[in-house]
Amino acid sequence: MKVMTALFGPVGAIERAEALRDAGASGVFTFEGPHDVFTPLTLASTVGGLDLMTNVAIAFPRNPIHLAHQAIDHQILTQGRFTLGLGTQIRTQIEKRFGAEFDRPVVRMTELVAALRAIFTTWSTGERLDFRGEYYRHTLMTPTFTPRDNPYGPPPIYVGALGPRLTKATAQHADGLLVMPFGNKKFLHEVTMTAVDEGLAAGGRTRADLAIVPEIIVSVGEDHTATRQLLAFYGSTPAYRPVLDIHGWGDLQPELNALSKQGRWSEMGALIDDDVLHTIAACGTPAQVAAHIRDRVDGISDRICIYQPGPIETELLAQIVDELRT
Repeated sequence: MKVMTALFGPVGAIERAEALRDAGASGVFTFEGPHDVFTPLTLASTVGGLDLMTNVAIAFPRNPIHLAHQAIDHQILTQGRFTLGLGTQIRTQIEKRFGAEFDRPVVRMTELVAALRAIFTTWSTGERLDFRGEYYRHTLMTPTFTPRDNPYGPPPIYVGALGPRLTKATAQHADGLLVMPFGNKKFLHEVTMTAVDEGLAAGGRTRADLAIVPEIIVSVGEDHTATRQLLAFYGSTPAYRPVLDIHGWGDLQPELNALSKQGRWSEMGALIDDDVLHTIAACGTPAQVAAHIRDRVDGISDRICIYQPGPIETELLAQIVDELRT
């Protein structure tokens, strides 16, 4: 099984990428957090032997041309080992933090993927750019602005999804699905994969046409305080309630949400009991973590992303990778 794991920021990105590679990671990814999502990957592109991916770049505040240039530049820097992972985020974050529009996110994301493909095609073939959608319109591309030093082709486009509508659209239109980290085995197999199969059928595709990359929250050791806090943060979001509902824990979501609105963040983690913790996160020794991961993704994927509440020691990561290879 291939294992990708996180770079947390630009400082020390090269050294960390080298250490993760030496520990057996097949690649590194970044997320849209306190730092820019592309900068650490630009630095890590100097490290050979690693796949690089945004997981995820928030799509709607960005223009497709900006995204296309960033993606192609990283495809060139990595010699064809870059994946552009996109995500919608939630309405509150898009409208209040980014100051962008969020209406009809499934339709908008589907159109954004099509716009990127049109731009990539123009850059690859020289044919006229003529994309006219509801949200994006690109009808001009001159030689001055066309990348000419990319022998690797366009990078694949993956989309992070949780809800069935976006999951279905992703399976129908994108190159890969990034399964959101706040999840569990039952939700993955019964909800996510049902939507995947519906999307593939609608697009006349098979599972061989879609990369599926589950991201799993990992907590090594005995102290899972940070992981409980992380799960409480995710669980407070209404969009993630279905993940809790499938195990009968749906009433936890509004309780967590109420505490978050009161700014009582430190109290929220105490509401994540052991059943919730061990169902959603892979916890314990490296062997226990690997067993959880293997059980969750068996029959679905041979590549996973490890989500760490904080950086895992490289020696422990190496042990997890070794366990997953056996």
